[in-house]
Amino acid sequence: MKRRAIAMLLALAALLALAGCGGGTAEPEAESPAPEQLVELTLWTYPVGGWGNSSTLSSLIAAFNRENPNIRVSAKALTYDQGDADIEAAAENGGLPDLVLEGPERLVANWGVRGLMAPLNDLWQDEAAGAIYDSVRVACHDAAGDYYIYPLCMTTHCMAINRDLFEAAGAWQYIDEKTHTWTTDGFIAAVQALHDYGVEDVAAVYCGGQGGDQGTRALVNNLYSGSFTDPDHTRYAANSPENAKALELLAGMDGIKFDPTIVGADEIERFAAGELAMAFCWNVFQDVNQTISNPDLDFDIFPMAFPTDDGDVNLQGGIWGFGVFDNGDEARIEAAKAFIRFMTGNDSQYTRAVLASTYWPVRDMADIYANDQLMIEYGLFQQYLGDYYQVTPGWAAARTAWWQMLQRVGEGEDASQALGEFEQTANLAAGN
Repeated sequence: MKRRAIAMLLALAALLALAGCGGGTAEPEAESPAPEQLVELTLWTYPVGGWGNSSTLSSLIAAFNRENPNIRVSAKALTYDQGDADIEAAAENGGLPDLVLEGPERLVANWGVRGLMAPLNDLWQDEAAGAIYDSVRVACHDAAGDYYIYPLCMTTHCMAINRDLFEAAGAWQYIDEKTHTWTTDGFIAAVQALHDYGVEDVAAVYCGGQGGDQGTRALVNNLYSGSFTDPDHTRYAANSPENAKALELLAGMDGIKFDPTIVGADEIERFAAGELAMAFCWNVFQDVNQTISNPDLDFDIFPMAFPTDDGDVNLQGGIWGFGVFDNGDEARIEAAKAFIRFMTGNDSQYTRAVLASTYWPVRDMADIYANDQLMIEYGLFQQYLGDYYQVTPGWAAARTAWWQMLQRVGEGEDASQALGEFEQTANLAAGN
């Protein structure tokens, strides 16, 4: 299918780009320096596009190692299901890595606040940092102004639908194909049409854990123009009539089930297998990944914004970058900063690092996806980017409280009561 062919070409182009920048067959390494001069670093990466792939990681790191013979970097790819537990276990036993690749919600709002991270304020004085978008910059520091993340890439999360099934069920009429948007009323009508057509499981409000929770938050907040935090990101403000109305709607719809046995990754698998007509946990990387890893995928994936009652779409953004754990060794901290500068300072190397992520740059530069139709399609969602509230204090506890709240609603608890319990728990963790 066309979308499958485009996605495969995208992956091939990324691999060629890496090879063209020295990511192909490994060149002979420079002679190793004297052992006392060698600084060894460890990098742990969450699955940020190709940065979560061992072969891509090896290629990127090899380029750094060749140009920095006194520094050696080894890498470990984490998963979102187990990654947080791995970090917490390492924090307890003194085995934290030197570098980590993730987002501000962990690096700033969690580990930074807890004093585990080394400030990166000096990196933000570099010339390259001056071009980083202000909307990204404000998410990278804490209330005191200390930066604990240097950003690499960004994207906008969305949802996806099975276009073939929508067309067969007569639900495609509710989709604005040009803008990839739909109304709340259109969403309701589409779900009903699909259910009437015989689709028992149209969608799943997954709530078995925090994985992919950006999708359920965006779904609930957009349906009736609700919010998740206050504008200043100091407290949680999800207990509102708008959000209660959204939860009541979802809980009462034929074809939509609150499922406490799955998380976002499981929902994606079910969607790609044709078991669900839509997925709430989605972005461009999922499209590429599922298209290539599922040769039996036999339907057209159509990415969508979440439905809104007023047309004002607010999608969840993703920002990913590097943080440095403070292991008490200044030489390792400075070596880790050298790695960050290498990956983000030079435009050529930065382009390569962003291409590996399959996301977008965090600063103005030539459109690296100008000839890629799939990326152009997903780039449309950048205009719908909403508030990056994931740096609100108590974020880790709030994420847990959110999926637990969804479980209670799915079990029949009053939506307003469940939201009240969520807000109380989250704000207590935030110190409010």
